[in-house]
Amino acid sequence: MNSISLILDFPTPPSPSCSLGVFSASQLDDWNDSQLLPTIQKLMKGYNRYLRPNFNGPVEIGMSLDIASIDAISEINMDYTATIFLRQRWTDSRLVFPGNESVSMDGRLVSLLWIPDTFIPDSKRSFLHDVTVENRLIRIFSNGTVLYALRITATIACNMDLTKYPMDRQVCSLQLESWGYNVQDVVFYWTRGNDSVRGLDTLRLAQYSVESYYTSVSQAVYETGLYPRLVLHFSLRRNVLFFILETYVPSTLLVVLSWVSFWISQSSVPARTCIGVTTVLTMTTLMMGSRTSLPNANCFIKAIDVYLGICFTFIFGALLEYACAHFCTLQHQTISDVQRDLQREFDESNTNGAIPLVTSSHPSKLMEQSPKQEGVRSQSISSREEQGGTQPLKGCSLSSIKDISRKAKSIFSVENPHNIDRYARTVFPLSFFFVNVLYWLYYLFI
Repeated sequence: MNSISLILDFPTPPSPSCSLGVFSASQLDDWNDSQLLPTIQKLMKGYNRYLRPNFNGPVEIGMSLDIASIDAISEINMDYTATIFLRQRWTDSRLVFPGNESVSMDGRLVSLLWIPDTFIPDSKRSFLHDVTVENRLIRIFSNGTVLYALRITATIACNMDLTKYPMDRQVCSLQLESWGYNVQDVVFYWTRGNDSVRGLDTLRLAQYSVESYYTSVSQAVYETGLYPRLVLHFSLRRNVLFFILETYVPSTLLVVLSWVSFWISQSSVPARTCIGVTTVLTMTTLMMGSRTSLPNANCFIKAIDVYLGICFTFIFGALLEYACAHFCTLQHQTISDVQRDLQREFDESNTNGAIPLVTSSHPSKLMEQSPKQEGVRSQSISSREEQGGTQPLKGCSLSSIKDISRKAKSIFSVENPHNIDRYARTVFPLSFFFVNVLYWLYYLFI
């Protein structure tokens, strides 16, 4: 069909006398032929824009969408901002005119016609573009079909499940409903099913890729009745490569860096302590930075939080490993020194003919007694036994001291403290590899 484009410029609005929306012949005469074609004049005579067409049944309204862009997807606010071209079609028998032509009207004449009261229920903020004029299109076909198109930018809520962030998959929707007309007045339908939505296939987003989309028709249930609803469902999968390079790889390298201390001598206290403390602080900074762009919700334990917690645990464990190894080394040296002193004093006592004794209050000191003093002590003990009293000796033999020291050494010390580092060189990497396998299998395939 041939189309006739009309660009109408009317300096003054219609008279206030048409408050009911009915345009009489006298009111239309105020608009001369240069402002309104004769075809439009005839159509507008007696037209009431406040009354919907087809009172014998519901008005069928077909819709289609073009997604121009999805500007931002916010995990903090749980919404996305999209610019869409919304097109609506319906038939108004009052606008039938002879011929096979269509009439394209100026968008500012939309106030003369009845239009559906379509709205987006999940919209937080929205506006109609008005540069250089309001981005509206009105086209009337000879059979009374009206095409009404407009360009809208809206911020729409999207409930997100961030438990698998950043390996998550979000399903968002765009809903269209009628505000005042229920299902007995209007019926919504997609003009071409899933093909009614265009632009998602070629859309390029910063962090996401559109995985799939589909359309559905349903009804919104409110206290005032049932209302028609059209829903566009689209699935977004986050691109994880950015997070692997920015978070996962640095945190993994920090864990590997903490294992370097296992190959440093235990006597190098500043070097091993510096590595442990530095990796712990760096990991803490990395954990804090990963949470800046996410909602501070206690209900979300995200996948990235789990991985950073695992890395922090291994790094902190490496620091504790050195503390335990250093403590065992000191204990081993202390017990060895005690045994060495006992052996030296025992050798000296054998040379001098004295018997070493260790009191209970001073186990590390030896008391030497001559044979004469030992005889006097034996006589005093015998006299006390004859009197019926028995008292234990306040000292102990050298063999008892060795037994006690040997037990203490077996309980509170390691045979060779350097074995702790040798075991850690194998246990830490294997454990970290095993935990990583479980982590990636769970969050990628379960």
